[in-house]
Amino acid sequence: MLGIDVGKTALSYSLLDASGQQLLAQGTVPNTTTGHAQLLATIPPEHVWVLEPTGRYGDALAAAGQAAGRTVVQAHPRHAQAFLRAIHPRAKTDRLDSLGLAQYALALPLRPYRRKSPLVEQVQQLLAARRGLSQSLMRLRQQQHELPLAAATLTATRTSLRTHLRTLDRELAELVKHSQLAADVARLDAIPGVGPVTATAVAACLHHKPFARADQFVAYVGLDVQVRQSGQRQGQAHLRHQGDAELRRLLYCCAQASLRSRAAPNPFRAQYERERAKGLPSTAALCVVARKLARTCWSLVAHQATYDPQRVGRQG
Repeated sequence: MLGIDVGKTALSYSLLDASGQQLLAQGTVPNTTTGHAQLLATIPPEHVWVLEPTGRYGDALAAAGQAAGRTVVQAHPRHAQAFLRAIHPRAKTDRLDSLGLAQYALALPLRPYRRKSPLVEQVQQLLAARRGLSQSLMRLRQQQHELPLAAATLTATRTSLRTHLRTLDRELAELVKHSQLAADVARLDAIPGVGPVTATAVAACLHHKPFARADQFVAYVGLDVQVRQSGQRQGQAHLRHQGDAELRRLLYCCAQASLRSRAAPNPFRAQYERERAKGLPSTAALCVVARKLARTCWSLVAHQATYDPQRVGRQG
């Protein structure tokens, strides 16, 4: 097993035998096409590569390995980091991380490394840029109340940012309009509370990661419930808050928007009212609605179905 710690400029690698006891090779190569070629020439082809998903820094390496016929698997970032802290609690270096990744991959079955398509990569980068603009607008709006003497400058800046935001939205809509995401975005946009931005983000995620079940998608966005119990101690259930934080935020905002939707019938508003009647606070009830929205989104894309409010919450 070849564990590779991916950095912006360098790749640290450690090669372990199948037992995980003997270190066969260790070194560092540049994270460039030349470095990828050196790794391919150094490591025998029968060894499996494992690396964490690090976006464009690791995708090029994974692509080079897969093109050369190597088996490349993906380590779950949060799980791998917990494993590394457990086995190397007193130190953290790139070489130790690469060694720990190899040990982690030998201990657990891992999935093949899945690279983003150019379309999904472009859509997600535009969505990330949009998130940055939106957050800047929010901060400036708060500052405008706190800094009245700078109101003129802040107002002009906010106007400029809103113009850029509208331009980016048009670019995103035009990109999706002529792609294989268009049909799924239209399906998701029909759900009460779900707008084009969330529909695009969810559709891109589900195209990149085709989850087998709705529960897997719910867990991926961190909307699944975690319960901690031990002996006589009965812990309270709460959200794990792991996974894609931005998708979780968008789905929560959609849950809020679904309460204002005039669609009739509206199963999401009805769900919210039922949860409130049970005594759940508003935030917890909205999280339940967000979870139902996530399940509905997955179902529409997985089954290529049309939104039908009568079928929300029913078993297939």
